[in-house]
Amino acid sequence: MQALVDAAQDEMPRYLTRLAELVGIDSGSDDPGGVDAAGRVTAGYLSQGGFTVEFQPVEFPDGRPAGGVVIGRRVGDQPQGRRILLVGHLDTVFDRGTAAERPAQFEADRAYGPGVSDDKGGLLAGIAAADVLAAVGSHPYRELIVCLTGDEEIGSLAGGPVLRRVAAEVDVALCLECARVDGSIVAARKGAADVVVSVTGRAAHAGIDAAAGVNAALAAAHLTVTLQAMNDPDEGISVNVGVIRAGRRPNVVAERADVVADVRATTRQGFGRLLAAAQELAGSEPVPGAVVQVELRAVVPPMEATTATVDLADAYCTLAAGIGHDIAAVGTGGVADANLIADLGVPVLDGLGPIGGDDHAPTEWLDLTSVPVRVGLLAALIEAIGPSATP
Repeated sequence: MQALVDAAQDEMPRYLTRLAELVGIDSGSDDPGGVDAAGRVTAGYLSQGGFTVEFQPVEFPDGRPAGGVVIGRRVGDQPQGRRILLVGHLDTVFDRGTAAERPAQFEADRAYGPGVSDDKGGLLAGIAAADVLAAVGSHPYRELIVCLTGDEEIGSLAGGPVLRRVAAEVDVALCLECARVDGSIVAARKGAADVVVSVTGRAAHAGIDAAAGVNAALAAAHLTVTLQAMNDPDEGISVNVGVIRAGRRPNVVAERADVVADVRATTRQGFGRLLAAAQELAGSEPVPGAVVQVELRAVVPPMEATTATVDLADAYCTLAAGIGHDIAAVGTGGVADANLIADLGVPVLDGLGPIGGDDHAPTEWLDLTSVPVRVGLLAALIEAIGPSATP
């Protein structure tokens, strides 16, 4: 274990050079050219590490081009061992021009820049772990696969199908989102969906003939209360109505209204009940004469803490304890590509990148002192789980 951490420390100069280069490339989810530029650079890193690399072009469901998916494969020396997938993403939430305004900066023990934590520092940690294993001559797996999507920040609508195809081939997936601020890794994620509720009423003059109208705004208010009442913290269910739109003018009874809620749940069972309850709002009549329709968008199932996932987390935390690090495995309300993999029944563990924070903010940071330890631990976890069917 310590030998792997020492080898990871030796990798730091190359890691920092690559981090500065990758953070310096704008790669917003809606900037396919930028994502592809980051993908080409990253593909080069994988090729240097002995991976056979494939670049898979993809499109959004509406036919618009999206940033492509990078897939790297390296055959190990354990024919009966596991196929292990490392997952990261190339895209960020930042607009084109941000990298020029805020290039990577290194101050004391921290790095700053757009995407430095989410997820450029994380995906580079995965590549570094593969390089560390190669440096010490250790390839204890049947195949090591790296898959980097280009639209994770907006739900992987384009890259998700490719990721799921690749994930269906493997025995275990290890996701490279950065660790929580307190150093914890992620063993569970809530499922999430957007519930879009549309209300059709009837317009009328608010002063002369209001009774002839059907107030869609009032219906939307009732629906908002109904949706918020679905919150159940004890069951891991959260609902947030974040958007309400209604009407055109104050002297007109509102003919149209829309309510959009973010809904999340910890378990597949709870998630299913929550979505069913939201869909039952369709056909309801919160105001006499109002017509209600419901659409579910961006549905991402939960990543539950299964027995296999808990075993992976225990293996990681035991390795960490062996070198004096007390690391916990936690659940989080955020969704990621790990959710898509868990939905296939593949054991998956997340948060295996270095420690970072302030994701999506101008102050986003990466703890550089955590990089060698987290890279070494990831390499050790691959060594522990790669040769056999059990961690």
